[in-house]
Amino acid sequence: MQRLTETGKFLEISRREPELLNTTTSFTLKNDTQVDVIAPGIIQFSPPLGADYSCKHIVLSSGVHGNETAPIEICDDLVQRILTSELTLKHRVLFLFGNLAAMDIAERFVEENMNRLFSGAHSAPPGLVNDERKRAKLLEDSITAFFADAGQGETRIHYDLHTAIRKSKNEKFAVYPYLHERTHSKSQLAFMAACGVKTILLSESATTTFSYYSSHKHNAHAFTVELGQVRPFGENDMSRFEQAKQSLTRLITEEDFAPEYPEKNMLIYRVNQVINREHENFQLHFDGDTPNFTDYSEGTVLASEPGKIYKAQQDGEAIVFPNAKVAIGQRALLTVVPTVLEKFDV
Repeated sequence: MQRLTETGKFLEISRREPELLNTTTSFTLKNDTQVDVIAPGIIQFSPPLGADYSCKHIVLSSGVHGNETAPIEICDDLVQRILTSELTLKHRVLFLFGNLAAMDIAERFVEENMNRLFSGAHSAPPGLVNDERKRAKLLEDSITAFFADAGQGETRIHYDLHTAIRKSKNEKFAVYPYLHERTHSKSQLAFMAACGVKTILLSESATTTFSYYSSHKHNAHAFTVELGQVRPFGENDMSRFEQAKQSLTRLITEEDFAPEYPEKNMLIYRVNQVINREHENFQLHFDGDTPNFTDYSEGTVLASEPGKIYKAQQDGEAIVFPNAKVAIGQRALLTVVPTVLEKFDV
């Protein structure tokens, strides 16, 4: 543990010497922050006992896709600064570095897309047959244990940080998971804007993504946050992520970081079509480098597979997350249309 507190290199040890972190270990930093090392890539921090903090319980996950490196680097830096006592927390924070094995090979995943394995999908047939399924279950279990210590009415937050495969007309955007009967939070949208994320997609169905799991299972404020485009480790222009990094730092170190909601500057979309790949010969009908949020006129053919053609259903319908190479049965394309939020929670 001395090595951790001197260097803060938790992620490096998790990736290079995971056997050192296989046993749950707890210790206290010189600023009285409680540290719980739960597993390789999973570490929890709590403010000093008796500290007057405003009852936020915050999960920051990154690396669910191993080649989405900028959020991993942001979270790695935050963990290092906490472990070396450069930062003092006001809230409980759980850091989850998702797919360590995929990071090591600079790929999105090794065997299976981890962000389709939550809400119990990891254990659905064929069951826990690979490391990504086992890891997804461990990540879920870690969040369950973390939120179990949140008191009634205390704020629960989970930001699952990503970067997108392709360029985007709106560089930073976030998916707001389907809330069922709950109402969208203006304060959470204001925080997204403070991170430089001013484009929001409102999901309208249950999914097996990580953020939906925390939102639905634990009533957390949760988002899948896309901060830019995929780049290898060390090749990110971190100045493009400075707003997000500073806002996350303020979130965990200030009692009540509450930015204002810039209503006129927000772009809100709702998901209109979820197009899954159901056939080996599925194809997209636009160039492979077409940016996210490119929009089309009604009737434009967007994708096809034997026996089915998918078209834009209205003018201005835009594409997000196109990927013709996903596994059969998985989402190959979302289409979105502009909308307005008329009802907010605080």
